[in-house]
Amino acid sequence: MPRRGSRLEKGGPDAPSPRPPLEELSGLRHNPGRLRALSYVPEGLSGPAPLVVVLHGCGQSAEGYDLGSGWSRLADRHGFALLFPEQSPANNPGRCFNWFTVGDTQRGMGEAASIREAIGTMARSHEIDRGRIFVTGLSAGGAMASVMLATYPEVFAAGAILAGIPYGCASGIAEAFDCMGGRSRLSDEALAANVRRASPHRGPWPRVSIWQGTADATVVPSNADALARQWCRLHGFANGPDIVDEVDSYPHRVWQNVHGEPAVEQFIVTGMGHGTPLMPGEEEGQSGQAMPHMLDVGLSSTDRIAQFFGIAAGAPLHAGRAAPAARGCRRKRRSGPEAAPAGPPQIVAGTALRASGLLE
Repeated sequence: MPRRGSRLEKGGPDAPSPRPPLEELSGLRHNPGRLRALSYVPEGLSGPAPLVVVLHGCGQSAEGYDLGSGWSRLADRHGFALLFPEQSPANNPGRCFNWFTVGDTQRGMGEAASIREAIGTMARSHEIDRGRIFVTGLSAGGAMASVMLATYPEVFAAGAILAGIPYGCASGIAEAFDCMGGRSRLSDEALAANVRRASPHRGPWPRVSIWQGTADATVVPSNADALARQWCRLHGFANGPDIVDEVDSYPHRVWQNVHGEPAVEQFIVTGMGHGTPLMPGEEEGQSGQAMPHMLDVGLSSTDRIAQFFGIAAGAPLHAGRAAPAARGCRRKRRSGPEAAPAGPPQIVAGTALRASGLLE
């Protein structure tokens, strides 16, 4: 397990190479969450093209997260569009998406509605394949990705949650810190029921990829298991994972649908703290730049997530050995910090996350 300040924990010293700037997305008709939205469309992209919605973490910007994660480089390589919602200090001084605020996490309201409107604007402005829209995010962005998958499941084919929180775990600042610290008292069925109640959707659920570092002290690792159980219940899986293997030496678990495709997967990045796992480089399977909370661990989550979404080439992620019954999804088949101090929720969140090391 790395020491604080190591290359694994803090990222290497290399400065990110320059990229074409993201473009401001204009034409939003409805923006109740007062979010900024930026886009990246590779030159000459022909449609209908996939769209990936990318949600940054606290203290980050859309362009900074893109530089660190390498999503726009991958979009150039494989041909898909990107949408980057961006939080403002006016909404949250820590630049965190407000995943714990009821008014921002309900269908048709607040930040969730703003992100949905930005997706619609992208689809109107570009030739987007509405059957291949995806969402991913880190930390508060990961928690907001959970929100989007729950409140607008009909929009997304799949999502990826990095160091995130199950939807419905928190409805206020005190509960948010309980969730981050793994102290939620909600049962697995209650977490699944929260998603079912979040929209009128009754069709197939999005597929979900879950990523977590074992040394994460900001969002503790038990959240990754809670996320897996939440989405396994929604997909109706009765047992543990179908596949248990290793990818680039890291534990990987997969629950397959009836077609043998990965419906829920979980990567556990041993020794990694709070951040996005990367393998910087220019070769296939390598993406990103090491920097704070963008961590060179020899595994590119950006590439692997794009493979899970089905929009990038690569070895099938569900190729591994069959698994015995294991911890995780149980068992019904269907046909961090102490208690938060007082103060305004957004200010309290920014202060606590800065103290925890997420904000520099």
